[in-house]
Amino acid sequence: MDILHHVAELRSRRRTWQSQGHSVALVPTMGHLHPGHLALVHHARTLADRVVVSIFVNPLQFDRADDLAAYPRTLAQDCRLLAEANVDLVFAPAEDALYPAGRDQVTRVEVPGLSDLLEGAHRPGHFSGVTTVVCKLFNLIQPDVAVFGEKDFQQLLLIRRMVADLDLPVSIQGLPTVREADGLALSSRNVYLTPQERALAPALYQTLCELAEGLQADGGDPDGLARHAEKTLEKRGLRPDYVAVRRRQDLLPPQPGDTQWVILAAAWLGRARLIDNLCLDLPSLE
Repeated sequence: MDILHHVAELRSRRRTWQSQGHSVALVPTMGHLHPGHLALVHHARTLADRVVVSIFVNPLQFDRADDLAAYPRTLAQDCRLLAEANVDLVFAPAEDALYPAGRDQVTRVEVPGLSDLLEGAHRPGHFSGVTTVVCKLFNLIQPDVAVFGEKDFQQLLLIRRMVADLDLPVSIQGLPTVREADGLALSSRNVYLTPQERALAPALYQTLCELAEGLQADGGDPDGLARHAEKTLEKRGLRPDYVAVRRRQDLLPPQPGDTQWVILAAAWLGRARLIDNLCLDLPSLE
């Protein structure tokens, strides 16, 4: 496995693969890898001749300087895991390699509408940073397919929209959320949880499951059930940013005829901000 840090050497390697007729799968990450990331890598291995994993803590997508500073950086450990997973190449650029004119001067990629909902409303500028860096990675690596986790459901939707709108020649695949045995979605930020907070953390998924049961029993008041779920999270020791019931295709409120729904939630537990979602199919609203 090769570890590259510079754009020129990455492009040279990509040209070599292209001349050999090799297909490429990309798994974009910010590092501090866990089994959820590795599930994406193993799936990518089945999709293409070559697998590239990018590791870059992207400053454009952080809405708080303290979060950017605290984000765990474990490149050596990550590379050992990726070598064991038979990855061909790790692209781990420094900030000035991707943003040579500085982060404040880079051209931005915006996805209107979707970027302003839910996570976007609570983290201004976050999704602009995500789509900008992912677009750059797609242009540099030119993957045939890219693999993302469904835990970041809104992010996955945004990337699919960006690819469609900009006619980028890359297939986007989403994989189901990988969870601990008690239901907690795996996340690099789970490391922030104290032992006491870790014991409380599964309440987020538990509450989403209870909300799904309520919707299946009586889906006539999604907003009311979501508000009740927020109060339940508070009683269980979390501080919710939001709980929302939306239709899957665009994250707008469900309308008559919609049958594919998603519950999305974000909540604080100490220093950790946890996000999760749960998809469900329901009869259409009357």
